[in-house]
Amino acid sequence: MIERLASGFEVAYDRAGSGVPLLLIHGWPHSRALWAGQTSGLATQALCIAPDLRGFGESAVNGPWSIERFADDLDALLEALSIPNAVVCGLSMGGYVALSLLRRHPERVRGLILTSTRATADSPEAREKRARLIEFIEQHGMKALANRQLATMVGTTTLESRPDVRTSLLEMMAAAPPAGVIGALRAMADRADSSDLLSTITVPTLVVGGAEDTFIPSDELRAMATRIPRSRFELLAGSGHVCAYECPGAFNHVVGEFLRDV
Repeated sequence: MIERLASGFEVAYDRAGSGVPLLLIHGWPHSRALWAGQTSGLATQALCIAPDLRGFGESAVNGPWSIERFADDLDALLEALSIPNAVVCGLSMGGYVALSLLRRHPERVRGLILTSTRATADSPEAREKRARLIEFIEQHGMKALANRQLATMVGTTTLESRPDVRTSLLEMMAAAPPAGVIGALRAMADRADSSDLLSTITVPTLVVGGAEDTFIPSDELRAMATRIPRSRFELLAGSGHVCAYECPGAFNHVVGEFLRDV
């Protein structure tokens, strides 16, 4: 589906199911296709809304990009869909957006699921790495980037024994619009530190990660969870950074339990 927001920006999204609204925010450099296992597997428990962020998938490739602008887009989407609030689930970059949405539009967030993400801002070294990735994309294109990023996106189990997941994820990343991917890299490099927000979170919160994630280790995720009052922490075996995509059944199980409590 395509929704034209009050600003004129057109956002593509999938909508499935009924129940508690569940806003699913994809990571970088993905699209709403990252959540295919959730829009089907959680449809009996939640009203799943999975948008393409600005510059990704089928949404308009309109800049400038920032994490705050992504959050404002999602606030406007919920307004356009007459959804007053939702459980907000963000994976990786989507987690940065979820925290920004909580800061900027707290009334929209009735629950929070932080997946394979962190609250801290980029270090100087991380910003430099993003700058090198921008140069790589400009020189070699998205297919080359997808091949380069695959090993950091999935766990060893997926690399060794899930060729269908590897192939579909490669295709998803390779299809991402270069302008949006580069814009999002700059947005992540410039994002604010949200560490101060963690101790103030009052909505039910679930922190989820993959046991084989080499980008955001489980110890870092667990430490973030300990700073959020009354949060729950779940680690999924046999999965890496995109654990929801690699192991949708296990991910849906823990999210389903969380939604029942919410």
